[in-house]
Amino acid sequence: MIKRLCAENFKSWQKTGDMRLASLTGLFGTNSSGKTAILQLLLMLKQTVESADRSRVLHTGDERSYVDLGTPFDVIYRHELPGSITFGLAWTPPKSLRIADPEAAASKTLFTIDELSFEATVHATSDSVAIGEFSYSFSSGGVARKFGMERKDTNGEKGGQTGYDLSVDGYSLKRARGRMWPLPPPVKTYGFPDQVNAYYQNVGFLSELVLAFEQLFHNIFYLGPLREYPHRSYVWAGEQPQDVGRRGELAVPALLAARTRGATIGRGHGRRRQMVDERVAEWLRDLGLIFAFELRSIAENRKEYEVRVQRSRGAPWVLITDVGFGVSQILPVLVLCYYAPEGATLLFEQPEIHLHPSVQAGLADVFIDAIGTRKVQIVLESHSEHLLRRLQRRVAEDGIDAQRAALYFVSETDGKSHLEPLQMDLYGSILNWPDNFFGDEMGDLVAMTEAEMRRRGSAQEPAAQ
Repeated sequence: MIKRLCAENFKSWQKTGDMRLASLTGLFGTNSSGKTAILQLLLMLKQTVESADRSRVLHTGDERSYVDLGTPFDVIYRHELPGSITFGLAWTPPKSLRIADPEAAASKTLFTIDELSFEATVHATSDSVAIGEFSYSFSSGGVARKFGMERKDTNGEKGGQTGYDLSVDGYSLKRARGRMWPLPPPVKTYGFPDQVNAYYQNVGFLSELVLAFEQLFHNIFYLGPLREYPHRSYVWAGEQPQDVGRRGELAVPALLAARTRGATIGRGHGRRRQMVDERVAEWLRDLGLIFAFELRSIAENRKEYEVRVQRSRGAPWVLITDVGFGVSQILPVLVLCYYAPEGATLLFEQPEIHLHPSVQAGLADVFIDAIGTRKVQIVLESHSEHLLRRLQRRVAEDGIDAQRAALYFVSETDGKSHLEPLQMDLYGSILNWPDNFFGDEMGDLVAMTEAEMRRRGSAQEPAAQ
């Protein structure tokens, strides 16, 4: 689970400061305030990790990627080139990392890592992007350790060039015999080049730190705000999608895949495990959208399937295209919550879009259930007051520990984003409610009352003689 995130000079963020991320993290605020940029930072790193190009420092995106951020000019704060972007995060691996001692003949643990941090600085010009430095940090045996690389300009030396050095704290390096040339550039933003193992005798474990970073981002899944319209039929030939797709286009194939492999999910101690499609159907019913839901093959030995729903008890079964639009819009949200592997980090951008206010409130209960029963982490960007109010209510009812939620209000002034942590007490009250958080509700009520009084007063005036 990601515990901390920070960034400097990224899009509208001059500096985020250290953001605490919890099991459920919510970003609220006005349009174009910088909320989405925080999700985009994680998505940019994810698509960098998944890129086949080992020399690509940052994959800012294209039409096929999770997010398309354009060029370094578009990404850097105030478009000031040349410039630098710094970002960092801390996370807890699914289980403690046990790093073997590369110099021990028998299996011996060198480090035990329960939490790992990563930081990097990227330098950008109008036509190039290069790593300035990056590092992995952790504590083991009560000692702080740090392993990374930093850029070294040797142009002033004979035969000089721009290369990199290994930077280490809390550990003694052992150099291999032979002349030490500068190291080549890192792999992408975060990886040590293969030459590190040739230059040093006792750093073979560095690849395990890189692997932990890659596993973190392979386990991040994203659902965007613009979701596909429902179809009258869906084609599924047995594929096993990793997620539901950024537009939710793989939600139905994911349900069919989960059913075929017999995947079940827990519901808490003493309760029967459910198939994924059963759990999704139950939530659709609990949210008041439909009474029943099923996936059905249109004929035996065919790969075309229909999604049919029953709007109320005794009502005829109809296709999902023939009911309210909200069912198809919330379906990918529900599927991702219960289809993604346990321990995954799920990013939702406006999950409440096209949903009735009562269903928006119910989404808070979906997310609370998912983080509790499936141990997933949810980071969402939302404009929904109804979702937030339900979350406050559940904190007051002890349905979720206030410490398991991290809520933020994001604002913007003069092109600069600001992050304000919302302080919620044990009773669900937000102690530092920002002005005009969800618009000027009180101002609207006062203005409406004054207008009513004026109109009533005008109606009671006697007609002019």
